[in-house]
Amino acid sequence: MTNSQLEVGRLHTVNVSLRYEERIISQNLSVSIPDGSFTVIVGPNACGKSTLLRALSRLLFPSAGNVMLDGKNITDRTAKEVARCLGLLPQSSIAPEGISVADLVARGRYPHQSFFRQWSSADEDAVIRAMEATRIVSLSGRQVADLSGGQRQRVWIAMVLAQETPILLLDEPTTFLDIAHQIELMDLLAELNNEGRTIVAVLHDLNQACRYASHLIAMKDGAIVAKGRPSAIVTPELVEQVFGLSSIIIPDPVSHTPLIVPKGRHKPDAVEKSCRLETEQYCV
Repeated sequence: MTNSQLEVGRLHTVNVSLRYEERIISQNLSVSIPDGSFTVIVGPNACGKSTLLRALSRLLFPSAGNVMLDGKNITDRTAKEVARCLGLLPQSSIAPEGISVADLVARGRYPHQSFFRQWSSADEDAVIRAMEATRIVSLSGRQVADLSGGQRQRVWIAMVLAQETPILLLDEPTTFLDIAHQIELMDLLAELNNEGRTIVAVLHDLNQACRYASHLIAMKDGAIVAKGRPSAIVTPELVEQVFGLSSIIIPDPVSHTPLIVPKGRHKPDAVEKSCRLETEQYCV
Protein backbone atom coordinates (compact mmCIF):
# COMPACT_ATOMS: atom_id res chain seq x y z
CA MET A 1 0.00 0.00 0.00
CA THR A 2 1.17 3.49 -0.82
CA ASN A 3 0.69 5.82 2.11
CA SER A 4 0.90 9.57 2.39
CA GLN A 5 1.76 11.04 5.75
CA LEU A 6 -1.38 12.90 6.74
CA GLU A 7 -2.65 14.31 9.97
CA VAL A 8 -5.90 12.85 11.24
CA GLY A 9 -8.75 14.92 9.82
CA ARG A 10 -12.08 15.92 11.32
CA LEU A 11 -13.60 12.84 9.67
CA HIS A 12 -11.79 9.51 9.89
CA THR A 13 -12.24 5.82 10.61
CA VAL A 14 -10.34 3.66 13.07
CA ASN A 15 -10.17 -0.08 12.30
CA VAL A 16 -13.76 -0.26 11.11
CA SER A 17 -15.39 -3.44 9.88
CA LEU A 18 -18.35 -2.95 7.54
CA ARG A 19 -20.91 -5.55 6.60
CA TYR A 20 -24.43 -6.08 5.33
CA GLU A 21 -25.92 -8.84 7.47
CA GLU A 22 -23.54 -11.78 6.96
CA ARG A 23 -21.68 -10.30 3.99
CA ILE A 24 -18.40 -8.67 5.06
CA ILE A 25 -17.35 -5.70 2.92
CA SER A 26 -14.33 -4.31 4.77
CA GLN A 27 -12.32 -5.25 7.84
CA ASN A 28 -9.93 -3.17 9.97
CA LEU A 29 -10.29 -0.20 7.61
CA SER A 30 -8.60 3.01 8.76
CA VAL A 31 -8.80 6.12 6.60
CA SER A 32 -8.56 9.84 7.26
CA ILE A 33 -10.18 12.50 5.09
CA PRO A 34 -7.75 15.44 4.95
CA ASP A 35 -9.41 18.65 6.10
CA GLY A 36 -10.05 21.01 3.20
CA SER A 37 -9.30 18.34 0.62
CA PHE A 38 -11.15 17.28 -2.51
CA THR A 39 -11.00 13.55 -1.81
CA VAL A 40 -12.17 11.11 -4.47
CA ILE A 41 -12.67 7.39 -3.83
CA VAL A 42 -12.17 5.14 -6.85
CA GLY A 43 -12.16 1.44 -7.51
CA PRO A 44 -13.99 -1.30 -9.43
CA ASN A 45 -17.66 -2.11 -8.92
CA ALA A 46 -18.56 -3.67 -5.56
CA CYS A 47 -15.17 -2.87 -4.01
CA GLY A 48 -16.67 -1.05 -0.99
CA LYS A 49 -16.53 2.60 -2.13
CA SER A 50 -20.18 3.42 -1.44
CA THR A 51 -20.15 1.33 1.73
CA LEU A 52 -17.28 3.40 3.09
CA LEU A 53 -19.14 6.60 2.21
CA ARG A 54 -22.27 5.31 3.98
CA ALA A 55 -20.19 4.63 7.10
CA LEU A 56 -18.63 8.10 6.96
CA SER A 57 -22.10 9.64 6.78
CA ARG A 58 -23.58 7.60 9.66
CA LEU A 59 -25.99 5.71 7.38
CA LEU A 60 -24.18 2.45 8.12
CA PHE A 61 -22.93 1.62 11.62
CA PRO A 62 -19.66 -0.36 11.72
CA SER A 63 -19.77 -3.85 13.19
CA ALA A 64 -16.41 -3.03 14.76
CA GLY A 65 -14.19 0.02 15.07
CA ASN A 66 -15.19 3.69 15.05
CA VAL A 67 -16.04 6.48 12.65
CA MET A 68 -14.90 9.73 14.24
CA LEU A 69 -16.23 13.21 13.56
CA ASP A 70 -14.58 16.12 15.35
CA GLY A 71 -13.09 13.79 17.93
CA LYS A 72 -16.36 12.05 18.78
CA ASN A 73 -17.76 8.70 17.68
CA ILE A 74 -20.27 9.54 14.94
CA THR A 75 -22.70 6.91 16.23
CA ASP A 76 -22.96 8.85 19.49
CA ARG A 77 -24.25 11.91 17.65
CA THR A 78 -27.86 12.50 16.62
CA ALA A 79 -28.75 12.44 12.94
CA LYS A 80 -29.57 16.14 13.03
CA GLU A 81 -26.28 16.98 14.70
CA VAL A 82 -24.37 15.08 12.02
CA ALA A 83 -26.44 16.74 9.29
CA ARG A 84 -25.17 20.14 10.40
CA CYS A 85 -21.63 18.96 9.69
CA LEU A 86 -22.09 16.56 6.77
CA GLY A 87 -24.13 16.97 3.62
CA LEU A 88 -24.79 13.67 1.84
CA LEU A 89 -25.85 12.90 -1.72
CA PRO A 90 -26.56 9.14 -1.77
CA GLN A 91 -26.36 6.99 -4.89
CA SER A 92 -30.13 6.99 -5.39
CA SER A 93 -32.83 9.14 -3.83
CA ILE A 94 -36.62 9.12 -4.01
CA ALA A 95 -38.51 12.40 -3.79
CA PRO A 96 -41.86 12.58 -1.98
CA GLU A 97 -44.78 12.40 -4.38
CA GLY A 98 -45.96 15.76 -5.69
CA ILE A 99 -43.09 17.80 -4.22
CA SER A 100 -41.80 20.81 -6.14
CA VAL A 101 -38.14 21.54 -6.86
CA ALA A 102 -38.05 24.54 -4.52
CA ASP A 103 -39.67 22.57 -1.68
CA LEU A 104 -37.23 19.68 -2.06
CA VAL A 105 -34.20 21.98 -2.06
CA ALA A 106 -35.63 23.74 1.01
CA ARG A 107 -35.54 20.43 2.89
CA GLY A 108 -31.78 20.86 2.96
CA ARG A 109 -32.35 23.50 5.63
CA TYR A 110 -34.07 21.04 7.99
CA PRO A 111 -30.95 20.43 10.14
CA HIS A 112 -30.87 24.15 10.94
CA GLN A 113 -34.50 24.30 12.08
CA SER A 114 -35.68 23.90 15.65
CA PHE A 115 -38.58 24.86 17.88
CA PHE A 116 -36.83 28.14 18.59
CA ARG A 117 -35.51 28.73 15.09
CA GLN A 118 -38.06 28.61 12.31
CA TRP A 119 -37.68 29.45 8.59
CA SER A 120 -35.75 32.67 8.09
CA SER A 121 -34.37 34.92 5.36
CA ALA A 122 -31.02 33.17 5.83
CA ASP A 123 -32.68 29.86 4.92
CA GLU A 124 -34.30 31.46 1.89
CA ASP A 125 -30.96 32.88 0.75
CA ALA A 126 -29.26 29.50 1.16
CA VAL A 127 -31.89 27.80 -1.02
CA ILE A 128 -31.59 30.46 -3.72
CA ARG A 129 -27.79 30.22 -3.73
CA ALA A 130 -27.97 26.44 -4.05
CA MET A 131 -30.42 26.60 -6.95
CA GLU A 132 -28.37 29.26 -8.71
CA ALA A 133 -25.19 27.23 -8.30
CA THR A 134 -26.82 24.17 -9.88
CA ARG A 135 -28.72 26.24 -12.48
CA ILE A 136 -32.18 25.02 -11.57
CA VAL A 137 -33.85 28.34 -10.68
CA SER A 138 -36.03 28.07 -13.79
CA LEU A 139 -37.24 24.66 -12.56
CA SER A 140 -38.18 25.83 -9.06
CA GLY A 141 -41.96 25.58 -9.56
CA ARG A 142 -41.97 22.24 -11.36
CA GLN A 143 -42.59 18.88 -9.73
CA VAL A 144 -39.48 16.77 -9.27
CA ALA A 145 -41.22 13.73 -10.76
CA ASP A 146 -41.64 15.55 -14.09
CA LEU A 147 -37.93 16.23 -14.56
CA SER A 148 -35.34 14.30 -16.54
CA GLY A 149 -32.79 12.16 -14.71
CA GLY A 150 -30.09 14.80 -15.13
CA GLN A 151 -32.36 17.59 -13.89
CA ARG A 152 -33.40 15.54 -10.86
CA GLN A 153 -29.75 14.89 -10.03
CA ARG A 154 -29.03 18.61 -10.02
CA VAL A 155 -32.03 19.19 -7.73
CA TRP A 156 -30.70 16.65 -5.22
CA ILE A 157 -27.28 18.25 -5.37
CA ALA A 158 -28.89 21.65 -4.72
CA MET A 159 -30.61 20.24 -1.64
CA VAL A 160 -27.25 19.05 -0.29
CA LEU A 161 -25.66 22.44 -1.03
CA ALA A 162 -28.51 24.19 0.79
CA GLN A 163 -27.42 22.45 4.00
CA GLU A 164 -24.28 24.61 3.90
CA THR A 165 -22.18 22.03 5.72
CA PRO A 166 -18.38 22.19 5.95
CA ILE A 167 -18.12 18.61 4.62
CA LEU A 168 -19.90 17.25 1.54
CA LEU A 169 -20.16 13.52 0.77
CA LEU A 170 -21.33 12.60 -2.73
CA ASP A 171 -21.86 9.09 -4.06
CA GLU A 172 -21.47 9.08 -7.85
CA PRO A 173 -22.74 12.67 -8.23
CA THR A 174 -22.29 12.70 -12.02
CA THR A 175 -24.81 9.87 -12.53
CA PHE A 176 -27.43 10.76 -15.21
CA LEU A 177 -25.52 13.91 -16.20
CA ASP A 178 -24.26 14.47 -19.75
CA ILE A 179 -20.60 15.35 -20.21
CA ALA A 180 -21.19 19.13 -20.16
CA HIS A 181 -23.14 18.96 -16.88
CA GLN A 182 -20.58 16.53 -15.43
CA ILE A 183 -17.78 19.05 -15.95
CA GLU A 184 -20.02 21.87 -14.71
CA LEU A 185 -20.73 19.94 -11.52
CA MET A 186 -17.09 18.98 -10.96
CA ASP A 187 -16.07 22.61 -11.47
CA LEU A 188 -18.71 23.65 -8.92
CA LEU A 189 -17.37 21.14 -6.39
CA ALA A 190 -13.84 22.42 -7.03
CA GLU A 191 -15.02 25.97 -6.37
CA LEU A 192 -16.67 24.90 -3.10
CA ASN A 193 -13.46 23.15 -2.15
CA ASN A 194 -11.45 26.28 -2.91
CA GLU A 195 -13.81 28.19 -0.61
CA GLY A 196 -12.86 25.86 2.24
CA ARG A 197 -15.31 22.96 2.12
CA THR A 198 -14.06 19.40 2.39
CA ILE A 199 -15.40 17.34 -0.52
CA VAL A 200 -15.56 13.53 -0.56
CA ALA A 201 -16.88 11.93 -3.75
CA VAL A 202 -17.15 8.43 -5.16
CA LEU A 203 -16.43 8.52 -8.90
CA HIS A 204 -16.21 5.91 -11.63
CA ASP A 205 -14.36 8.16 -14.07
CA LEU A 206 -10.70 7.78 -13.11
CA ASN A 207 -9.59 10.63 -15.37
CA GLN A 208 -12.07 13.04 -13.79
CA ALA A 209 -10.89 11.85 -10.39
CA CYS A 210 -7.26 12.58 -11.31
CA ARG A 211 -8.13 16.00 -12.71
CA TYR A 212 -10.14 17.27 -9.72
CA ALA A 213 -8.95 15.39 -6.65
CA SER A 214 -6.31 16.73 -4.32
CA HIS A 215 -6.41 13.38 -2.48
CA LEU A 216 -7.22 10.05 -4.09
CA ILE A 217 -8.22 6.83 -2.35
CA ALA A 218 -8.03 3.67 -4.47
CA MET A 219 -9.93 0.64 -3.18
CA LYS A 220 -10.19 -3.01 -4.12
CA ASP A 221 -11.98 -5.86 -2.34
CA GLY A 222 -12.90 -3.64 0.60
CA ALA A 223 -9.34 -2.50 1.28
CA ILE A 224 -7.39 0.63 0.50
CA VAL A 225 -4.70 -0.11 -2.06
CA ALA A 226 -3.25 3.40 -2.34
CA LYS A 227 -3.91 6.94 -1.18
CA GLY A 228 -2.36 10.30 -1.87
CA ARG A 229 -2.15 12.94 -4.58
CA PRO A 230 -3.10 11.52 -7.99
CA SER A 231 0.22 12.57 -9.49
CA ALA A 232 2.02 10.63 -6.76
CA ILE A 233 0.12 7.34 -6.83
CA VAL A 234 -1.52 6.84 -10.26
CA THR A 235 0.70 4.58 -12.33
CA PRO A 236 0.06 1.89 -14.96
CA GLU A 237 0.86 -0.67 -12.25
CA LEU A 238 -1.79 0.77 -9.92
CA VAL A 239 -4.43 0.84 -12.66
CA GLU A 240 -3.59 -2.78 -13.51
CA GLN A 241 -3.70 -3.82 -9.85
CA VAL A 242 -6.99 -2.07 -9.01
CA PHE A 243 -8.95 -2.32 -12.26
CA GLY A 244 -7.20 -5.14 -14.11
CA LEU A 245 -6.69 -2.73 -17.00
CA SER A 246 -3.56 -2.40 -19.10
CA SER A 247 -2.90 1.28 -19.75
CA ILE A 248 -0.37 4.00 -20.21
CA ILE A 249 -0.32 7.31 -18.33
CA ILE A 250 0.24 10.62 -20.09
CA PRO A 251 -0.12 14.21 -18.84
CA ASP A 252 -3.60 15.66 -19.27
CA PRO A 253 -3.00 18.49 -21.78
CA VAL A 254 -5.36 20.79 -19.86
CA SER A 255 -4.72 20.08 -16.17
CA HIS A 256 -1.34 18.28 -16.42
CA THR A 257 -2.72 15.61 -14.09
CA PRO A 258 -2.42 11.88 -14.92
CA LEU A 259 -4.50 10.85 -17.94
CA ILE A 260 -5.18 7.13 -18.21
CA VAL A 261 -5.23 5.76 -21.75
CA PRO A 262 -6.44 2.13 -21.89
CA LYS A 263 -4.48 -0.03 -24.29
CA GLY A 264 -7.39 -2.31 -25.06
CA ARG A 265 -7.07 -5.16 -27.52
CA HIS A 266 -6.53 -3.17 -30.69
CA LYS A 267 -2.97 -2.43 -31.79
CA PRO A 268 -1.56 -1.60 -28.35
CA ASP A 269 1.85 -0.75 -29.81
CA ALA A 270 0.30 1.80 -32.17
CA VAL A 271 -1.75 3.30 -29.35
CA GLU A 272 1.31 3.66 -27.15
CA LYS A 273 3.32 5.24 -29.97
CA SER A 274 0.51 7.68 -30.76
CA CYS A 275 0.13 8.66 -27.11
CA ARG A 276 3.88 9.14 -26.78
CA LEU A 277 3.85 11.49 -29.77
CA GLU A 278 0.89 13.39 -28.33
CA THR A 279 2.68 13.71 -25.00
CA GLU A 280 5.80 15.07 -26.68
CA GLN A 281 3.68 17.56 -28.60
CA TYR A 282 1.99 18.92 -25.46
CA CYS A 283 5.19 19.00 -23.46
CA VAL A 284 7.15 21.05 -26.02
